[in-house]
Amino acid sequence: MHSAVIVAGGRSTRFGDADKAVAPLAGTPMIRRVADRLAPVVDELVVNCREDQREAIEEALAGFELPTTYALDPEVDQGPMAGIRNGCRAAEGEYAAVVACDMPFVDPDAIDYLFGRASGEIAPPEGADDEGAPPFDGAVPRLGDGWYQTTQAVYRPDAMADACDAALERGDRKILAPLEHLSYAVVSEAELETVTDLDTFENLNTQEEFDEAAARLS
Repeated sequence: MHSAVIVAGGRSTRFGDADKAVAPLAGTPMIRRVADRLAPVVDELVVNCREDQREAIEEALAGFELPTTYALDPEVDQGPMAGIRNGCRAAEGEYAAVVACDMPFVDPDAIDYLFGRASGEIAPPEGADDEGAPPFDGAVPRLGDGWYQTTQAVYRPDAMADACDAALERGDRKILAPLEHLSYAVVSEAELETVTDLDTFENLNTQEEFDEAAARLS
């Protein structure tokens, strides 16, 4: 069993007054587009959000095909790592795909590949820089600029939640900090491009980016 955790509790400060998670992207709420993209490769959905977002997100996800759980932030505005931790605590799968709510082009083939690399069902390419050996605590893309894409990655939920707790307890809120406590497959850009393209990581932060994406989807 695999889970998906959509992290939606941010304030969308660059987007304006609206909550971008439920903003209509070419007629469909953005979080629903993310959920629909993930549905073919997972068995349940967990949505991390604030209490004040829940009603609108539930409406956006009405009729969604998979069991859905809401992992509400007990304290708001604690940053994305706390959101990932809260979402992972509610996930029941062996692995959970953690995806930000503003990634409407997430490719299910990419997520499925990350599940395979994390479990060891897919062998690493020659020269992979994996941290440890399979089965891993996670599989994290590393893009060409060296940045680890932690908000479109796969983790063992309990291990990732514990790693987030450890980082937060020492006062480190950097999004990469939990990786210090995990074994994980490092999935390079070149490796990912054998199954997907980098559009899977496109995130929409501003109204301009949102409008450009909507035009492509219309």
